[in-house]
Amino acid sequence: MLPARDVAPRALGELLRGQPTSAAKVRFAWTSCVGTSMARATAVRLDTSSGTLHVITDAETWRREVSRSIPLVKRRLSELLGPGTVKRITVRRRGPS
Repeated sequence: MLPARDVAPRALGELLRGQPTSAAKVRFAWTSCVGTSMARATAVRLDTSSGTLHVITDAETWRREVSRSIPLVKRRLSELLGPGTVKRITVRRRGPS
């Protein structure tokens, strides 16, 4: 029997993996993995040729938090987007305008 806490993520992963990879799909998966606060403070772009997810943060605090969370976030993204979709995550702070 599957624990109730695992049902929604598994169902969401099944639905997402069946869809073509798009910027909107990646943003949705990112928000699902990191939560709305971190998602609002970051921008993401997936380089599909290399499997690198580029994360740009608004502040050094968020850059550190995302960097610290990479192993967990990468595992969650793999569950939602499929194994091997995100092979590497880079994080940098947005430069001055």
